[in-house]
Amino acid sequence: MESLVNSNLLFLNSTHPFLLYLDLLWKGQTCMNTLPVTGMYESWVPKLVAALYKREPDSNVIVVDWLSRAQQHYPVSAGYTKLVGQDVARFINWMEEEFNYPLDNVHLLGYSLGAHAAGIAGSLTNKKVNRITGLDPAGPNFEYAEAPSRLSPDDADFVDVLHTFTRGSPGRSIGIQKPVGHVDIYPNGGTFQPGCNIGEAIRVIAERGLGDVDQLVKCSHERSIHLFIDSLLNEENPSKAYRCSSKEAFDKGLCLSCRKNRCNNLGYEINKVRAKRSSKMYLKTRSQMPYKVFHYQVKIHFSGTKSETQTNQAFEISLYGTVAESENIPFTLPEVSTNKTYSFLIYTEVDIGELLMLKLKWNSDSYFSWSDWWSSPGFAIEKIRVKAGETQKKNWADLQEEEQHMNSVKNEVKEVTFTKYNQCLGISKVDFAEY
Repeated sequence: MESLVNSNLLFLNSTHPFLLYLDLLWKGQTCMNTLPVTGMYESWVPKLVAALYKREPDSNVIVVDWLSRAQQHYPVSAGYTKLVGQDVARFINWMEEEFNYPLDNVHLLGYSLGAHAAGIAGSLTNKKVNRITGLDPAGPNFEYAEAPSRLSPDDADFVDVLHTFTRGSPGRSIGIQKPVGHVDIYPNGGTFQPGCNIGEAIRVIAERGLGDVDQLVKCSHERSIHLFIDSLLNEENPSKAYRCSSKEAFDKGLCLSCRKNRCNNLGYEINKVRAKRSSKMYLKTRSQMPYKVFHYQVKIHFSGTKSETQTNQAFEISLYGTVAESENIPFTLPEVSTNKTYSFLIYTEVDIGELLMLKLKWNSDSYFSWSDWWSSPGFAIEKIRVKAGETQKKNWADLQEEEQHMNSVKNEVKEVTFTKYNQCLGISKVDFAEY
């Protein structure tokens, strides 16, 4: 503690934010940061510090080095989070008492075990710090722990959490599964992150060399850090997350609303919304930085004169906008029935602008022969609606008196096209019946 004080406070500016990084960061604003659970000085640490200074050039950034405690066996290191939190709290209290440093300028960031150390530190300061950000807080030993022993919403005026590696049963997953902040964000459902598989790792190394190989190690767990770095570097275009009751509901596209604080920015520029209960939020991301994608809810109503149901149907959808297009986005509907409406989520990696045209392909022979159903003259798409999450704009089309066509490729792929007119998506090809 004495060496920490002597080495850093000569340069502390109390008018600037303070960022403390654990795997624990401070920001001047002050940010505090602690080093990793692997007992190594990770290559992402200087990347994060550089991103913090780029975003907040006048901030005070302090990295807390607790390698000697972090490199023990996991249960031992987990126990040391209390001691690290106590040390950090003493430092913050000393800083506030000696320099009258305002704690509403203090932002603690903690990764893995460091997230819980940051929470313990926040719970022990004389006054509450402004914010704690938990980057995939560790799960084992903490999933069922009481609030004083882990990160919790009571540890700061505002606590936001990223959950990126919650795969497995509760208490055994690398990252904690339950919400532990005011806002808990689960990118890609929180269980596993895109690009974090062996095949993808080999591809990235082949294409880009070993320069970013550190991002492939502990990939999903550390994705929380890179998502936060991304939010610092791409401030003009933050990733948006949406409040939802479950991953399953989000994947159906049912949660792309921004009314009453139902959406929020991921990372540094999050809106500090405090509610009585934690807000669980979801989003999709790319596999590499920049991680932002654009979310769409698509609702399709299938009509028919007969009641038919089939399962596991493969589709491709293409979106064409005023700026760009995103083609052949694959998705599968677990069930398709006549006279029913289905909602699902798709996302694009590019901003297509305002939606002008949509093409929908049904890969009908992916699982079985559709010859009987396709020949039914009464089967058609009656309605299609599209909502853009990022802009909140809605487009729709209803089957009326328009001429109906079908585009068939050797009776294997059925395609319908919707084009925009009169503020709607007009149907130019809708009927799946064989002619």
